[in-house]
Parts: sequence; structure tokens; C-alpha cells
Amino acid sequence: MYRRGDSPVHQLPPHCKILAVLGFVLAVVATPRERMWAFAVYALLLAGVTALARVPYGHVARRVLIEVPFVAFAVLLPFLATGPRVEVLGVAVSQDGLWGAWNILAKGTLGVVASILLATTTEPRVLLLGVERLRVPPLLTQIATFMFRYGDVVVAEMRRMRTARAARGFEPRDLRDARVLGRSLGALFLRCFERGERVHLAMLSRGYDGRMPVLLETGASGGQWAASAVLPATAAAVALAAWMAPWTLL
Repeated sequence: MYRRGDSPVHQLPPHCKILAVLGFVLAVVATPRERMWAFAVYALLLAGVTALARVPYGHVARRVLIEVPFVAFAVLLPFLATGPRVEVLGVAVSQDGLWGAWNILAKGTLGVVASILLATTTEPRVLLLGVERLRVPPLLTQIATFMFRYGDVVVAEMRRMRTARAARGFEPRDLRDARVLGRSLGALFLRCFERGERVHLAMLSRGYDGRMPVLLETGASGGQWAASAVLPATAAAVALAAWMAPWTLL
């Protein structure tokens, strides 16, 4: 998902951006669902960050579709929830269900967009360095590093095995072919396990002592911390105003 660039957002240290996104998401989640104007302000904030990062809006919009399977339940809430009913386009739906669906869609979408902007402006390896700098246990970051590094290797191995099956005339048609696919998965697991053992031995022979060497310094200056705090601080102010404001609509 990373998109190379030299914008001010790209140049911020990764741990600053991680904390900024976390603070923004917490402010969004803490906002009352009835304060629709606050969510409009959050959307404008993210639009401003997108423009500052010089990321095309279409790039973000295409990747927001990843949330569709996760928020599909929100569409059913107005029909399944109980409580007072209201008519929408001639259909009686639950008022509490409508607010619940809006709550999930609005907060979920804003959180996904913020995460997409983080991933779009930060390389995966640099992102992991930022996570480690935030005192996340090194073992977890190393596992995530190897997942990034060897995910493509495993996918390539699956493709080679599929090509080998096709070369021998195998074409899965029904459940009777599940046995062959199960054996293929078992063989893939054994190959990955053996590869992992070889990689571990190679790392030990090169002096690996349980910690990965740091090849890139990710320190942050006071100005960078201040710049990264603009988004969460503004979002927190909006959330506070939403709790204090008497109006509920735009």
C-alpha cells in the first residue's frame, strides 16, 4: 500500500504518525454518534492530510472498499434492532438501529481512512521500526517483519505448486478433490517449516542474538512531534466540543 513520496507527511518519523493515528481514532470513537457535524469535521481533517501527503483521493477511495465485508452488518441493524420505528423511503426501520448503523459506518470509515493514510505514507519496514520504538516487545515486531518479508515467498511457492498440479492434469471440480488440496497444504506447511529452519540457522551463523540490527535511525525532533500532534489535538478538541454542544445535526 505504500506510495513513495517526499511530502511533509512522508518525512515524519513512523512512531509519531502511529501515535497521531491512534489519538485521532480514539477521539473519533469517543464522539457521540448524534453529533453528525463532528464527523464531517473529522472527514475534512483527513482530506487535508491526504492533500498534504499528495496522495490522490482515488487511491484512498479504492482502498476504503476493504471495509465493506466488515460493515455489511450495519446495513441490517435498522431492520433487526428493536425500539421506536421510523419510516425511511416508505419502510419502517428501527430508530436505534439507524443510529447504530451510522455509528459503525462513520467511525469505521474514518478509522480505515486514517490507517490507509498511515500505510500509504510509511514503508512497512519503517513502520515496524516505529512500532518497536514505542516499546512494543521486539519478538512481536520480528514476527511481523518476517511475515512481511516471507509472505511473497509463500505465495510464490503456492503458485509453483498450483502450476505443478495443473501440469499433471489436476483441475479441482468438487469436494472429492479436497484430499489433493489438503495434501498440497500439508506439503506447503512442511516446505515453509524447513525454509524457516534454514533461515534461522543462516541468521545464527551471522551473529543473530535475538535482536534485529537497527539500520535506520527513527528519532524525532520537537518540531516533528508538534507537527504530528496537530491532527489528534484538533480531533480531541472537536470531540470535546461535540460533548458540550447542544445541537446534534449539521
